[in-house]
Amino acid sequence: MATPTPTNEQATQLLFPPNVQYNANHLSTIKFLAACYAGAAAGVLGVQNFFGFGIFVGATLVMGGCLWLKCGRKPGKYVQGGVVEMLNPGQENLFSFLLAWTLFYGIVHVYD
Repeated sequence: MATPTPTNEQATQLLFPPNVQYNANHLSTIKFLAACYAGAAAGVLGVQNFFGFGIFVGATLVMGGCLWLKCGRKPGKYVQGGVVEMLNPGQENLFSFLLAWTLFYGIVHVYD
């Protein structure tokens, strides 16, 4: 006898709220650090215009891919939104990226 697969609503009920909150908190921290490091890299390299935003998108995709592999290719088991929640950079992370980008660009390329 095969075990029935749970529906989407039943699978949502299987998530333990404290664990989901813990995972969401760490996911937010990882996204923030990835955005700051990408901004610092873009600033140090002297990237300008839309190429800098390409670095942000690339860093977000690499971070999402690493987390996807870390979750055993089943992110819905650990994060309520699944892959979409992992790849959503969030508005605050975009602003953190811009801040780090302009800060490091200004520090390194002040006399260019």
